[in-house]
This record gives sequence, C-alpha cells and structure tokens, in this order.
Amino acid sequence: MIVLLGFLTFKNIIIISSIGSSVFIVFAMPGTITAHPRHLIFGQIMGLISGIVGSLLTNIDFLPVIVCYAFAVGLSVFLMVITDTEHPPAAGTALGVAVMGFSIEASLLLIYAVSVLAFVRTVFRNKLRDLL
Repeated sequence: MIVLLGFLTFKNIIIISSIGSSVFIVFAMPGTITAHPRHLIFGQIMGLISGIVGSLLTNIDFLPVIVCYAFAVGLSVFLMVITDTEHPPAAGTALGVAVMGFSIEASLLLIYAVSVLAFVRTVFRNKLRDLL
C-alpha cells in the first residue's frame, strides 16, 4: 500500500480514502463476507461504474449535482446487492468518482489496490483473525 503514496494527487485522494476503508475490512474483519476477494474486487468495480454514471449525470442542466451524487451511491448499493458483491467502501468509491469525475489514472489505481488487497487476503487467509 505504500506504493500507492507515489500515485497520490489531489484528484485521487477521495479514492484513497475508500481504499483505506477496504484495507480496514480486510485486516480487521477478514472473516466477514465483505472481505472476500469477490466482494472486494467486484464491489469496488460496481462503485466505480456507479460513480462514472453519477459523474456523467452532472452534465444534465436540470439535475441538481447533489441528486447526481446520491444517485451514484444508490446505484452502487443496488448493483452490489443484485450481483451479491456487497462491499460498503465501494459506496464511497461511487461518491468519490461522481464528485471528482472519471479518471483513468484513479480507476487503474483503484483496481490495482483492491487486487493487491484481495491477493494478500487470499495468501494470508489462515493467518488473519477477526479483531472485531
């Protein structure tokens, strides 16, 4: 995760906070369903997609921006539920992407970070214990 610090820019800072929440879930509550790699990776992808949709909606003149942001979060929750990939920090990802707009750099950073987290959780699955 320290490698991620090299990619920090002001635009990426919102995404980094969502990744931090995912790190907490993986290391403090590794036995929960939301810490499983499928939920971690695909939940964040659902959040990313929802954030992109919310970001695009801000271009519609008659929609208040706050409605677009709320829609992005709601859409992320809906997509995670119907795909059975619930990962709560992904709602933060949706909000972050909707607010800052789509960035290929931030998207790749997010996918890289959650892939590393999923790998670490898989490798150390038997060593990690629930702390909460």
